[in-house]
Amino acid sequence: MGKGSLIIYITIALAVLLLVSRAPRKSSSHHRHRRLKLRSNFTFAPPTLPHHQQQHSAAAHHEPVPFDPLVADLERRREDREWEKQYIEHTHPELAHHEPAPGEESQPEWEEYMNAEDYLNDEEKFNVTNRLLVLFPKVDVDPVDGFVTLDELTEWNLKQTQTEVLHRTKREMELHDKNHDGLVSFAEYDPPSWARNTVVINSSGREGAAGFVKECALDDNGSFGYEMGWWKEEHFNASDADGDGLLNITEFNDFLHPADSKNSKLLQWLCKEEVRERDTDKDGKVNFKEFFHGLFDMVRNYDDESHNVTHHSDDDSMEAPAKVLFAQLDKDGDGYVSDIELLPVIGKLHPSERYYAKQQADYVLTQADTDKDGRLTLTEMIENPYVFYSAIFNDDEDDYEYHDEFRFQNDID
Repeated sequence: MGKGSLIIYITIALAVLLLVSRAPRKSSSHHRHRRLKLRSNFTFAPPTLPHHQQQHSAAAHHEPVPFDPLVADLERRREDREWEKQYIEHTHPELAHHEPAPGEESQPEWEEYMNAEDYLNDEEKFNVTNRLLVLFPKVDVDPVDGFVTLDELTEWNLKQTQTEVLHRTKREMELHDKNHDGLVSFAEYDPPSWARNTVVINSSGREGAAGFVKECALDDNGSFGYEMGWWKEEHFNASDADGDGLLNITEFNDFLHPADSKNSKLLQWLCKEEVRERDTDKDGKVNFKEFFHGLFDMVRNYDDESHNVTHHSDDDSMEAPAKVLFAQLDKDGDGYVSDIELLPVIGKLHPSERYYAKQQADYVLTQADTDKDGRLTLTEMIENPYVFYSAIFNDDEDDYEYHDEFRFQNDID
């Protein structure tokens, strides 16, 4: 950062501090009752759960990453402890039910967790205004002009998310890297129990018949479970960008999060899996009927559809825009959508972290941009701290309604 930019920030910071110091005390006393809490919505996904179910479950409610890296670090530490505890309960239940010896502390992690919350609520140690003063110049980087834009917020959120994702990937890698060489082979990445208990059925549903086959898993009750795509060697090989038969940390991260990968092989594999899932007649491609009933609602662009089309939910009223989109995807005009032709819309079927980062940035601008100029000043951020720390504000003692990062409300007081 240049000397001129530094002077600008010092001037702005002094001006903001002066305004804050002269602000009415009513607002200050009100916010004193809003306790900051570490989030506790972590859910352990055991290795026996199909990976595509883990991803779909996460996508159903995508938790926003904390705006403040310091808060994110505290939450990661807590999540690690919860993950270790639940992993032991799942893999070694005999240890999980072990009673502590007399005098032994039964839940030492609870004290550490409460100390972290006390730290967040000690204004001398963790002052939200001071934190925003520190973070503002880290977000305002392109260009450094004293304003935070949508793009800058998106990049900041994405950076925080990538740190979070990589941390979880490293934790997963430690679990699967049996020989501790920093690489994961397909043999090391043991398929879960549901994948080992497989049978082969044909398209008519009869076990072991010849012709087209599909692998399915038997659950504990002996009924058919999940298709095998996410655990096939094809997925592993598509993630192996350098083709050495092993996954390094970057490749393993892509393996776990293919929607965020720039590996063309992996994205094509993802498209093949979508076709495989929607392809009810098992001819290797998607016809219009399969597209209309399986994909259209997820990839359609509501803004581009004609307002003359009725908005009823019956099939007849929606076939026209569906046929238009189908024709746009069907580049070779053969009446089918192949996995390659599905590539332009795979981001709608599997939203990337950038998509969610932009959603979070949109929310922040909607709530904190008081003069509605499409960007944020340091003053606007300091005057609206709940926007940046809303995920960890406890409003139980207030009249405020809880607002998370993906509820677009315009009436927050």
